[in-house]
Amino acid sequence: MEIIHSVHVFVKSLLFLLLWSKCEGRESELNQVTCGSLVKLLNTRHDVRLHSHDVKYGSGSGQQSVTGVESADDANSYWQIRGKPKHPCQRGEAIMCGQAIRITHMKTGRNLHTHHFSSPLSNNQEVSAFGENGEGDNLDVWMVQCDGIHWERDEAVRFKHVGTDVFLSVTGEQFGHPIRGQREVHGMSAPNQHNWWRSMEGVFLQPSQVPLRHDEL
Repeated sequence: MEIIHSVHVFVKSLLFLLLWSKCEGRESELNQVTCGSLVKLLNTRHDVRLHSHDVKYGSGSGQQSVTGVESADDANSYWQIRGKPKHPCQRGEAIMCGQAIRITHMKTGRNLHTHHFSSPLSNNQEVSAFGENGEGDNLDVWMVQCDGIHWERDEAVRFKHVGTDVFLSVTGEQFGHPIRGQREVHGMSAPNQHNWWRSMEGVFLQPSQVPLRHDEL
């Protein structure tokens, strides 16, 4: 099982690099974040990127931890933007303000998730990565909150959890060993300066690009 998972991660990374090479010269043409895009998300208040890794929480749910990191070049900070379960979005289609999406960790295939567990450091709501191969449950769904029609790449947005109404946030608490220096990511009940996010590095797909496997995500 471990070998199969490793092969799966390798293939996904290879496909990501292939897409990167195809998109590299055209990135400036895309003003919106699109369905299927692989992006890094920066918390603008604390200057950390949304991150995950195969390290479980030692308390709460015991699921895969989600943190914020200062490094801009860590491959564990890539996330894929997808449609909600049973309502896929069209690959390359611009994500609209108010649209419900899933945010899937590229390296582990688990979805950004929250639930009624307390976060380990701040006692806000725990945020984890959940599921297998991109499939989890209805607590993996987040709504993009922005001011215009579409999620613009250079715009700060909020992610409001559809199931529990919290906002994806960072308030600066730092973990110790084994993820020393990484910031806690959690859910907060109210919109504030700690829950603004902006898309940074990534591969932003266009509708005309050849899909990896199919057109819907």
